[in-house]
Amino acid sequence: MGGAALSGALWLGLLWAGSGAGGSCSGRCCEGRDAACVGQGWREGGGYGTCYCDGGCRRAGDCCHDHGQACPALPCVVGEWSHWSGCAEQCQPDLRIRRRYVQQEPKNGGEPCPALEEKAGCLEYLNYQGEDCGHEHVPAFITTSEYGKERKRRAASSLWPSDKEEAGYCVEFKTESLSHHCALENRPYARWMQYLREGHIVCVACQPPAMNTDTHRCSGDGHNADRSKILHWEAVGNSQCQGTWKKIRQLKHCSCPLVHSFIFT
Repeated sequence: MGGAALSGALWLGLLWAGSGAGGSCSGRCCEGRDAACVGQGWREGGGYGTCYCDGGCRRAGDCCHDHGQACPALPCVVGEWSHWSGCAEQCQPDLRIRRRYVQQEPKNGGEPCPALEEKAGCLEYLNYQGEDCGHEHVPAFITTSEYGKERKRRAASSLWPSDKEEAGYCVEFKTESLSHHCALENRPYARWMQYLREGHIVCVACQPPAMNTDTHRCSGDGHNADRSKILHWEAVGNSQCQGTWKKIRQLKHCSCPLVHSFIFT
């Protein structure tokens, strides 16, 4: 190595050592974009001079060389979903809610937190006094079959003994009409409405607690209706998403694809 090259390399080495290259960001990591979170030394992408140790330096491309080691990106960590709440109002179509909470806030530009709350349509058939109610609704109120996995059973209620908890049936309908509001629905808990189509065969399960304890039927199931009778339905969670269908048959179990599977609520 020539004398000039050796001298240059030695000068760069001294500059590196004197720049705090071993810890430009040590003890000075900042959240967000913070002009006060500044250092002097080599940058991650090369070049020497002013560099930063804040959460926005990666987007700006001006992080100090040791930012990744001194200020590692930590993603948001959230806990498990809570159980679904009951309906906000009893005996009428409304919304239920579930939440999860942040266990670790994101740091140093880590992944942001996902949604912490979800809502879904529901209809409760017991009021706060434990009395059966809500079956006076004429249309068939429906929601996605996924709700059936979360709906609390009424086994503890004297109105619905536990030995009948699993009773139920399925009704197949052919959709005749629906409002344009169904296709426009894009809220996370209501996207299932986008899959409703005219002319499709859908399955709607009748399960406790939507089943009337006296008749053992769900409101709007088209009991005794012939194949030519026009019946009405409404999507719980969006009263403007509604339409008509005709009953095809009643079965013991539903077998439609998931996107065409619903439950009476």
